[in-house]
Amino acid sequence: MTVTAEILATWRDPAGPVGRLVATGPREDRSLAILMAAAVLMFVARAPSLARAAQIDPSAPLDARLGITLFAMLFILPLLAYGLALILHLVLRAIGRKGSASGARIALFWSLLALSPALLLQGLAEGMVGQTGAVRVLGLLVFAAFLWFLARGLATAYPRAE
Repeated sequence: MTVTAEILATWRDPAGPVGRLVATGPREDRSLAILMAAAVLMFVARAPSLARAAQIDPSAPLDARLGITLFAMLFILPLLAYGLALILHLVLRAIGRKGSASGARIALFWSLLALSPALLLQGLAEGMVGQTGAVRVLGLLVFAAFLWFLARGLATAYPRAE
């Protein structure tokens, strides 16, 4: 399946795409590509709200805002994501689940990538209307979707030990 078809499939059943990715075995190149694609889309999603903020407060120009956000998304986010995936792996192993660290990475990174349509919508809404109550509610819904994707992905990557 194409990546966009897999993202749509994730919104219907988060366990399916993660199960297919985990079944192919540990592939670090694929994990990193998924994470970097998610990071680029997160950067694009932030651009409208950064443009709005630069127009409201010109003390920090748009170029500076975009630069620091790009740095954070492409360099800091991957480090944090790998660290969080390791912590998730250790916790799941400690509670008796069987699985590999690559499964935790795939579940986390795919959750971030599959969330990209919602993040793009949230970024567009924030860029158009600012930080209103509706945009905050949308942000909570996006976070809930991320947690749902992650929980279902980890349940697939880490089956119960028998």
